[in-house]
Formats: sequence, C-alpha cells, structure tokens
Amino acid sequence: MSEPTILHATFTARPGEGDRVAALLRDFAEAVRTEPGNVVFDATRVLDAPDSFFVYEEYVDEDAFRAHLANPAGGPFNAALQELIVEPSSVLTFLRRL
Repeated sequence: MSEPTILHATFTARPGEGDRVAALLRDFAEAVRTEPGNVVFDATRVLDAPDSFFVYEEYVDEDAFRAHLANPAGGPFNAALQELIVEPSSVLTFLRRL
C-alpha cells in the first residue's frame, strides 16, 4: 500500500488583500474537495494574523496529488493567488505520518 501525500501550504496576503485571498481560497477548496483522491483540504486563516493563511492537504497517494496538480482549476487559482500574496508562491512543507 502506498503512502498518502500530506502537506501544508502557508502564504501571506498583501496588505488589504486578505478578504480577497480568503474568498479565492474558499472557492478553490470547494473544488479540490471534490477531486478523486483528496482526503482533506482544510483552508484556514490565522486568528492573530488575519493576512496569514494555512492550508492542510492530504491525498490518498502520490498519483492523487499529481492529479490534483494537473487539475485545470489549479492554474487560474495559483495565478490569481500569486498577485495577492507577499511570497512569490505558497510555501509548501511535505509531511509524513508517524
């Protein structure tokens, strides 16, 4: 049995763009949750830093994660997000369940 692919992404909205990032992320999360192989896509906003976002993702395996990356919705989401955040892109951290 293959390992799940687990990661988290962090990014920070540019000043004044937090609500736009939240709306964009909310819509994208709904789409990702319907993808075959997605287990969790939990998009959150940091309480004491509302321009900071934390997304926890889990896919059944590497193939499901690669399918997620190839999903046509990802390109427009990432292009729009890139214009609204401080970082050049989301900062991804891959995890392994113990």
